[in-house]
Amino acid sequence: MATSGLFISFEGIDGAGKSTHIDALAAAFRAQGRAVCLTREPGGTPLAEKLRTIFLHDPMDGLTEALLVFAARRDHLQQVIEPALARGEVVLCDRFTDATFAYQGGGRGFDLQVLSYLEHEVQTVKGQGAPLLREPGLTIWFDLPPEIAAQRLAGSRVPDKFEAQPAEFFRRVAAGYAQRMQQNPQRIARIDADQTVEQVRQDVFATVRSREWLA
Repeated sequence: MATSGLFISFEGIDGAGKSTHIDALAAAFRAQGRAVCLTREPGGTPLAEKLRTIFLHDPMDGLTEALLVFAARRDHLQQVIEPALARGEVVLCDRFTDATFAYQGGGRGFDLQVLSYLEHEVQTVKGQGAPLLREPGLTIWFDLPPEIAAQRLAGSRVPDKFEAQPAEFFRRVAAGYAQRMQQNPQRIARIDADQTVEQVRQDVFATVRSREWLA
């Protein structure tokens, strides 16, 4: 096993089963002796968690949403993700920038060029060599029809302002994810989340093993 840090993000709408499979993958890495950093977006730091609450519940326009989530992301990168990668840890993140392009870009219809500008401004980090755009080495997208996600979530909790959106919003979100995958086919792997938990888990582990990151 390599000792360099690994960065894997998990994407998909609420109800797609991300959390279950993040925990399983974390256990598998730990079983092989890797230190694992489990985190999420928006969030992951005290400041970013405060911004998350505002982001998920307060009404605002698309630009304000984008600025808030990228502000949270900048703090998250500086305080958690970059230090963990420098220590050689495996960072497993529940959502990252693809979610912003899917939800704000696809769902809200916000300007993708502005999102791309913010992505490069916020995620460019200084390494030992030239500055680089920090992205996950692998993104696993759990693709699930919004109607099925709604059935899974029914009655489980009070929905936030995104979860309360109509099915058409989530179809646009799915289209946003699909567009990101088309632009980043080497990084983003789509998994059919409309399967049994065990079948989805097998697909997740097969995807990670294909990178030779798990025995």
